[in-house]
Amino acid sequence: MNKSDFYYDLPEQLIAQTPVYPRDCSRMLVYDRKTDFIEHKHFYDVIDYLQKGDVLVINNTKVIPARIYCHREGKEEVIEVLLLKRIDYNHYECITKPAKKLKLGTKIIFSDKLVAEVKEIGEQGIRILEFFFEGVLENILNEIGTMPLPPYIKEKLEDQSRYQTVYCKQSGSSAAPTAGLHFTEELLDKIKAKGVEVAEVLLHVGLGTFRPVKEEDILKHNMHSEYCEIDEKNAQIINNAVKDGRRVICVGTTSVRTLESLADECGFVKAEKMDTNIFIYPGYKFKVVKGLITNFHLPESTLIMLVSAFMGRENALNMYKIAVEEEYRFFSFGDATLII
Repeated sequence: MNKSDFYYDLPEQLIAQTPVYPRDCSRMLVYDRKTDFIEHKHFYDVIDYLQKGDVLVINNTKVIPARIYCHREGKEEVIEVLLLKRIDYNHYECITKPAKKLKLGTKIIFSDKLVAEVKEIGEQGIRILEFFFEGVLENILNEIGTMPLPPYIKEKLEDQSRYQTVYCKQSGSSAAPTAGLHFTEELLDKIKAKGVEVAEVLLHVGLGTFRPVKEEDILKHNMHSEYCEIDEKNAQIINNAVKDGRRVICVGTTSVRTLESLADECGFVKAEKMDTNIFIYPGYKFKVVKGLITNFHLPESTLIMLVSAFMGRENALNMYKIAVEEEYRFFSFGDATLII
């Protein structure tokens, strides 16, 4: 299976640069897997497709101001650091640019409150940094860091909260779980009032989600690991639905990857904390997920491969072709799809 099998042509003007206000007024393409029928709706219509007894699974991760800038000790040039994954109290896996300046043992200065040293060197600009600071690292990042918007977003984000879901709780992501950006608190309340249960899982979004596929043979692509977890309470909500034959509908590919990583062959998930590098592409047999809310993803990405596994590659590419023709907005701040 080749990377080029998941290519589609996207006019640059369809890449969303700013979020829609209000959140739930974005457009939504609805695809029915049984009938191949497509409808064009708005996201606030999602409640019409949810049934009493469904379980809606959301990722409650919170994006940290993960893009920070520094310089080498005794130098003045600017180096960009993107925090990817916290290893322990003061060690982070990072992408650095330009990486060639950060050799083993290099000391770097972020501010008078934060310095670091390069402890390990990885591939493609990855460095393990040991941070030295007084106080709480998260508070320092809030002072000096910026939201790690994807490089295809060129416009400044005026309201930083728009790159967070309204239900975010646990800090640790280097990118937003963007399917969740469409929900408002009011819409979630209406969904719950209809009898839909909401289960929370956690996956801290890192390099595994947005790293480009460089190998033409996708089976040679190495997924980077990301931290995920499900607690006892939410595992029980999901497992009760599986046992009763009720639908489990995931908000975002990160929720899908969390459930499928922690599920057994019968579709029951276990309450556990782990690192996952699951790579879902056509041929994968889903164990838990019966529906998916997600955005439109980059060509040849692992995310469009996951969507293709869920609905069929030809169906996915046809859906994307229609979305382009209908001028849907694409990527992080773009419109949504509901695949049921």
